[in-house]
Amino acid sequence: MKTLPQTCEQCFEEFSVALEDLRIYVQRAKKIGLNESQSRELIINFEVAHELALKVMTKYFQKQGKGPFSGSRDLTVEAFHADLIDDGKAWLDIVIDRIQYNPIYSIDTQEKFIHNIQNKYFRLMERFEDTMSKKLDE
Repeated sequence: MKTLPQTCEQCFEEFSVALEDLRIYVQRAKKIGLNESQSRELIINFEVAHELALKVMTKYFQKQGKGPFSGSRDLTVEAFHADLIDDGKAWLDIVIDRIQYNPIYSIDTQEKFIHNIQNKYFRLMERFEDTMSKKLDE
């Protein structure tokens, strides 16, 4: 049985749920801190939210007849030009941080990554959610 492709609105709903999950981890981290396991869970929740944000952008552009894009960097740049995101450099920093955090590399970037998620990237995602909510209501 074939399944229908998801709409931009359905992807946005998934993103909003993931962002709410991330919000819980960020609030917990700020209140009581995180142990090693919770730190990994925060990062995983962030990565899920980011992937879903990229999926929302992709579906939004598909709806407009744009794309495909060669990767998350090109998609991020296009989203900035289309005013879906308000800080293109910070969103590109997300892509770079996710690459650097990859456990394959020996560089220890977890603390910096968690700091950026809590103090920078989470707010970017919230603003993206607000912007997309307005765009989808148009």
